[in-house]
Amino acid sequence: MNIAANVTTRFERRNPLSGEVASIVDAFTTLDAIAAADRAALALPAWSALGPTARRAKLSAAADLMAARSDAFIETMMSETGATEGWARFNLMLAVGLVREAAALTTQIGGEVIPSDKPGCLALSVREPAGVVLGIAPWNAPIILGTRAIATPLACGNTVVLKASELCPHTHALIASCFNDAGLGDGVVNLVTNAPEDAAEVVGALIDHPAVRRVNFTGSTKVGRIIAKRAAEHLKPVLLELGGKAPFIVLDDADLDEAVKAAAFGAFMNQGQICMSTERIIVADAIADTFVEKFQAKVATLAVGDPRGSATPLGAVIDLKTVEHVTQLVDEAIASGAVLINGGQATGVLMPAHVVDQVTPTMRLFSEESFGPVVAVVRARDEAHAVELANDTEYGLSAAVFTRDITRGLRVAKQIRSGICHINGPTVHDEPQMPFGGVKNSGYGRFGGKAGIDAFTELRWITIETQPGHYPI
Repeated sequence: MNIAANVTTRFERRNPLSGEVASIVDAFTTLDAIAAADRAALALPAWSALGPTARRAKLSAAADLMAARSDAFIETMMSETGATEGWARFNLMLAVGLVREAAALTTQIGGEVIPSDKPGCLALSVREPAGVVLGIAPWNAPIILGTRAIATPLACGNTVVLKASELCPHTHALIASCFNDAGLGDGVVNLVTNAPEDAAEVVGALIDHPAVRRVNFTGSTKVGRIIAKRAAEHLKPVLLELGGKAPFIVLDDADLDEAVKAAAFGAFMNQGQICMSTERIIVADAIADTFVEKFQAKVATLAVGDPRGSATPLGAVIDLKTVEHVTQLVDEAIASGAVLINGGQATGVLMPAHVVDQVTPTMRLFSEESFGPVVAVVRARDEAHAVELANDTEYGLSAAVFTRDITRGLRVAKQIRSGICHINGPTVHDEPQMPFGGVKNSGYGRFGGKAGIDAFTELRWITIETQPGHYPI
């Protein structure tokens, strides 16, 4: 998809399974990226002045186009990332919901009248568009996260630049095309695609652009730090949704059958390549053996296969680096006394689900994000120990607690340091209207619903004097 007429260089994205060319897109230079931000700046006055009902109608039209182009989205996402059809369809469904929720927010960007101590002073707080918003989206849930990066900013009256992932550039290009074809206006939504070797320079140029007033990034903690530091040089607010090491606590009174189902889904949906993926199952000693037996049987049913020719629950991981990383974590844990419950050799980027029992905090598998098809089982003495283990991490995105006692579940949930916690549900759960984000090294700020309005608007204080003024000088 050629977005910038002056871009002459292209780059290829290859299917991680077959090695075949999945897409060919423009390779923007820093000058091309700056031009995209310039276009967004030029489009800002008209888009921000558009009334909320008109803005809602255009966003709704974009959602309709995304739904109508489902076949193209699913085919492209599967080809570029090796995802299963089910994951691609879920991505599209949730992304369409994100746009519809954003459309509904246009009339909820309100303010208030604040009582003033000054006679005759009418004091108002109002929310206004921040300006140009830079959204940097990853590959693992590309339709969801590419859409999330721009939908609420648009609803708030901002124009946007979507910096596509080098691993799924055409999937992200399809998102931009739906918004542009919905008639939002020239320059309201701008796509930047770049070759992998140019990523740092392109992103840096966009963050530095004076018109860019907000940055949101979903990706690794390592890269998030770099982006936050660069933006801080310009005093630009950043919304970061970064890595995770989600704990899944199974207390001694839990419904084990429900816990097993939720843990398997949370650990192995999209081959564990989700920021919310269950990475540590922390199970009470009293029921650990029974849980592991049931969990082993469940995971044994999760076959891995080529998503292009089968309906297996697990598809490909994104690259061989993931296979190598997961294998190292598993091998090191076993060498230190852990026990492999499920697993097997990978065939290229097709890697079976791995379950490793008897993992302890001294092992890298306990502390290091795997972002692949592996989950650690950690045994806890009691409830207090389970909470201690859950919090023994630099991350704090999602968590889960399983117990039949809801009061107990709430007590434990309040003690877990994470942005999200689910009682008797999986760590993988997202809805467009929910405040989504983490704490600690999982980032800061919140996507979703009214929290997104806070992130992508400026709050201003405006006063109107209705009586003659009286001043001491």
